[in-house]
Amino acid sequence: MNFLEDLELYNNAMYNAYDFITGRTDLDYLEDRMNYDDLEDYPLPFNPYEEDGKSSAVIDIVISHFITLEEYEKCAELTKIKEECENDSEI
Repeated sequence: MNFLEDLELYNNAMYNAYDFITGRTDLDYLEDRMNYDDLEDYPLPFNPYEEDGKSSAVIDIVISHFITLEEYEKCAELTKIKEECENDSEI
């Protein structure tokens, strides 16, 4: 893999993580697409069989990525989800 391919893979992983974290896609949808469509890979910065991506560490990485792209609406939505998850874990 060269630098541009690595960069594209990383970018795809961040957008995929955003979709998972915000509930736009889920593991069932992903498995269906991989079984019935021509989807060969779906990069994520976490293992979707072990977690939902809503840990502070994962969300912080995704937020940092979207800050560099100046996609502040995505950052705001992710920050809200992160705060909700942190509040839920305190109960």
